[in-house]
Amino acid sequence: MQQLVVEPLTRQSGATQVSTVVQTSSTSTRFPIVVADPTSGWTAEGSEIDVSDPDIDELNVVPKKLAALVVASNELIADSDPSAMQVVGDGVVRDLQVRLDAAHFGSPVADGPNGLGSLTSVQHVSAGGSFADLNAFAEGLSNLETVDSSPTRSFVAHPNTLLALSELKVADTWNLPLLGPDATSPTKRSILGVPVYWSPAESASTVWLVSQAKSFVVMRQPTSLVVDDSAYFRSDRVGIRCTMRVGFAWPHQAAVVKISAGGS
Repeated sequence: MQQLVVEPLTRQSGATQVSTVVQTSSTSTRFPIVVADPTSGWTAEGSEIDVSDPDIDELNVVPKKLAALVVASNELIADSDPSAMQVVGDGVVRDLQVRLDAAHFGSPVADGPNGLGSLTSVQHVSAGGSFADLNAFAEGLSNLETVDSSPTRSFVAHPNTLLALSELKVADTWNLPLLGPDATSPTKRSILGVPVYWSPAESASTVWLVSQAKSFVVMRQPTSLVVDDSAYFRSDRVGIRCTMRVGFAWPHQAAVVKISAGGS
């Protein structure tokens, strides 16, 4: 199951690529939130050190069920080449990815976990009427760096937004793209040296900047894949059911930056 569903999903999903994946067997996962740090101070030798306590809160995440059910004929399962089970498994992973990213980057979904759009304390940066330059992205990085020192962060944009950014030129009379390729990894793209990922679930007027150390995708184990023909016995078919439970957590919302264009 890990190799058939979980590993391909974490490789392909935009949500899992920009976040820290937590796999757990618990029904819920608690993330500590430091509301106020303990206080330190310069102290003379031999003097007592002032005592201070951190102000700690917590975020409790209960993963929600994401499920798929596929029905195929026994002839197809037995006689196909390549294996129909592998083809069906690949299709399930693709659809799970779409649903997972839609919940993470898109509008809230019924019975699913709340995504980035539900956060109320993220940092906001306006790019004006359109993404015409990289000034808003530089501002977003600066804002993130004031609250987060972790080196791994990522931008996430809609493919159309990423295309528009890729078409920006260094100057009106130059045909050199403003977003230069990464010489160490030509197939990847970056903005101001920061990796950028894309998801069709994202709004074309919004780009998210996320710190991987402060963004979590919680996957409750085990993910279940069941093959059963009892429900479809009369039609000589087999049902293939996959269920997994996923939740999202951003215990430090200030480490998320929303860069918007067009007044969104």
